[in-house]
Amino acid sequence: MPALMPESDSEDELPPAWEERATSDGFVYYVNHQSKSTQWTHPRTGKMKRVSGELPLGWTRHIEEDTRKVIFVEEKTQRKSYTDPRLAFAVEEAPEQVGELRQRFDSGTNALQVLHGRDLNGKVALITGANTGIGFETARSLVLHGCEVIFACRDEKATKNAIEKIRSEKEAAGQRCSFVPLDLGSLRSTKRAAEEVKKRHKRIDMLILNAGVFALPHALTEDGFERTFQVNHLAHFYLTNLLSELYDHATRIVVVSSESHRMSTLPAGGGLSESDLCPPQHKFWSMIAYNNSKLCNVLFAMELAKRWKSRGISVFVLHPGNMVSSALSRNWWFYRFLFGLVRPFTKSLQQAASTTIYCATAYELTGLTALYFNNCYVCDPSGTSKNEQLQQSLWELSDKMIQRVMGVADQ
Repeated sequence: MPALMPESDSEDELPPAWEERATSDGFVYYVNHQSKSTQWTHPRTGKMKRVSGELPLGWTRHIEEDTRKVIFVEEKTQRKSYTDPRLAFAVEEAPEQVGELRQRFDSGTNALQVLHGRDLNGKVALITGANTGIGFETARSLVLHGCEVIFACRDEKATKNAIEKIRSEKEAAGQRCSFVPLDLGSLRSTKRAAEEVKKRHKRIDMLILNAGVFALPHALTEDGFERTFQVNHLAHFYLTNLLSELYDHATRIVVVSSESHRMSTLPAGGGLSESDLCPPQHKFWSMIAYNNSKLCNVLFAMELAKRWKSRGISVFVLHPGNMVSSALSRNWWFYRFLFGLVRPFTKSLQQAASTTIYCATAYELTGLTALYFNNCYVCDPSGTSKNEQLQQSLWELSDKMIQRVMGVADQ
């Protein structure tokens, strides 16, 4: 059963008789005028909040001579208020422990429900594979709430059609979409895409690594690597690092993996070889290649979180849903038939995009990192994915493979 919409425009809306205020050092508290009481936690969500930063442009803070109360004045209009204007931008404090996270959504939640009441104006997101399936619903949901979205895709025609579809739904939303050509089967294309993004943008608030392939027969890319491995992991690894200068302490990197990572056959001992990641044709099976690439997604996310934790960057990895009917199954008739058969019993694309949107935007995840999500809630990934030696081995081998190819390409 789909999750119900909140009763008000925002879950954060206060009940009648309640007022939100802030102390001089930024702690938010709540006043109940009916019971004449105060408390530090939100009466609906049970969470604590803080405000930070300077007052909005044009506002000043004063102390009333008669009452000694703090008052805020908007200089242009001389409007006065006892309410701190920064309260409009107050955010929930990050929980000290992951176990303190409250599950607000579930498997029936739509991406647009996760964003209900949110204003993402000024935010910039880059999404790979945003022109179809879960990626499109992720992009559409963000754009409709004010976010600027970079569609990093291989097929220009399909991408422009996807953007036009959003524009037909809401003209202003379509104007916040842009296309950057990206073929994840080519490290050179990946590098060109990163260079183009850096020319156009000074920062990225959300990097969503969504694109992926499934059930491909054995084939090598122009770089000499097995295609499923390169598209699902290696090129995303390269793109993430190439865009490093555009991230700040508020950036979130969201990696779309799968529960299939639990069925990987990669050696759990910690040491990886290139033949483990790119097996020869006589040892290749498309389903195992997909499972292994999805484990690589989790390993990469966990290692990235460790390496960039000091930068304040949050890294999350997720499972969008089981056998969601998307373009992922397009490469073999049997999988198209199987996906079509189970379609009535699986998530819609809007539901499948909800966990991605939650990881990219949820206030309560601020300050957290290295977490795996399913159905908009944190859960344990496989034991193999937690192997720190394996995480480091994949990082070092991925970097080595890229340097071998791009070192030659750049000469």
